[in-house]
Amino acid sequence: MSPVNRICVPYFIGEPLAGFVIPDPHVTVQPPLPSGSPQERMGVLYRALADLVAATDRPVIYAGDCLSSIGVLAGLQRRGGDPSVLWFDAHGDFHTWETTPSRFLGGMPLAMLVGRGEQSIMVGAGAAPIDEARAILVDGRDLDATESVAASKVRHVTLSTLEAAIPDEGNLYVHLDVDVVDPNEMPAVNYPSPGGPSLAEVASSLALLRSTGRVVAFSLSSWNPALPDADRAGAATEVLVTSIS
Repeated sequence: MSPVNRICVPYFIGEPLAGFVIPDPHVTVQPPLPSGSPQERMGVLYRALADLVAATDRPVIYAGDCLSSIGVLAGLQRRGGDPSVLWFDAHGDFHTWETTPSRFLGGMPLAMLVGRGEQSIMVGAGAAPIDEARAILVDGRDLDATESVAASKVRHVTLSTLEAAIPDEGNLYVHLDVDVVDPNEMPAVNYPSPGGPSLAEVASSLALLRSTGRVVAFSLSSWNPALPDADRAGAATEVLVTSIS
């Protein structure tokens, strides 16, 4: 296993994300990417991420978007793990091509992880869908009317009801979009959603998950370094990483 567990994936929807810097020590995923579609590029990118995750004990992944979770899941599965997924996000990320009003791939990754809709990135990365009942959406306060979380087996909880929803056994993979934190404390996000939990509340929930001893990976969809107050967002993110590491 690699002695360095921080992994940087400086891309947004398969394109390089300028200025994306995370604390040292870390390793960076930067494979040669094809000039094809975003799905083709991300399939290659996340297979390379899976290689690193499979070789790293309890990896912490900083990425520019939530689609990176596909590579994390693929790497954990390659190690023989079949984790439940806890998805902290202000948004549902549960769209398919049939439901999305925006045609934005970044609004689809949780649906992809449970086998819904677009699957070419999953196939490219070598990930297998998990059972919907083993996915938990935490917060998700800003869902589109066409997202079908309520009609699925995905559990949708708040921070206050999270503890009762934690699976009794098995490994846990925690993914967090930093926009789950109220934008007053987490600036520089692409899609801010007011009315969210405080930084301290989210950190407390992550510490609760850490206390189970079953978290095998933690990934972050991070701030946008090109937006105002990016430095403050980076500092707030480290509070969250410390809470679960």
